[in-house]
Amino acid sequence: MARALVLLSVVLVSLLVNQGRASDNQRLFNNVVIRVQHLHQLAAKMINDFDDSLLPEDRRLLSKTIPMSFCISDYIEAPTGKDEAQRSSMLKLLRISFRLIESWELASQILSRTVSNSLTIGNPNQITEKLADLKMGISVLIKGCLDGQPNMDDNDSLPLPFEDFYLTTEDNDLTKNFRLLACFKKDMHKVETYLRVANCRRSLDSNCTL
Repeated sequence: MARALVLLSVVLVSLLVNQGRASDNQRLFNNVVIRVQHLHQLAAKMINDFDDSLLPEDRRLLSKTIPMSFCISDYIEAPTGKDEAQRSSMLKLLRISFRLIESWELASQILSRTVSNSLTIGNPNQITEKLADLKMGISVLIKGCLDGQPNMDDNDSLPLPFEDFYLTTEDNDLTKNFRLLACFKKDMHKVETYLRVANCRRSLDSNCTL
């Protein structure tokens, strides 16, 4: 009888610990979603403010050139829409999100200088800082998904080609700045979509919607 009570106690403690870990993981997931939503909103505001500051002829020029522009993140294989994202595993979505955020480590410093010179958003360094915080949170979630298993996807840590792409492009300053803002907004939208899909998939809320 005593032995049975001890075993029951061990089981109960184990369940409570696992529930606590699940709760902490859910809070972290919610936190990273909120962080990337803020970055996406910030990106949208920056590009809108930049567009408002343009002369009519500059706006017409950009409308012709930007749709053909290329972002460094286009080298990263990723789902092209919400439907494809929903067919991807949670771990894959987290890894792609991590890679996208990582691709902005250098570019965010250029973006901060662009913002500092042409727009007003408070502290321009907040972009780099917020990206670093988001990257750290996603990294913790990836480790949680692996649950002690080795990371077999070592290619995720390989450097992107042309990491200084946004510096070396032959665009003029106006086009370069707009491309930078447009790519940042596009990538934050991607990460927000992937993280929301992943979070909704693991959420205990059966009414979770995207």
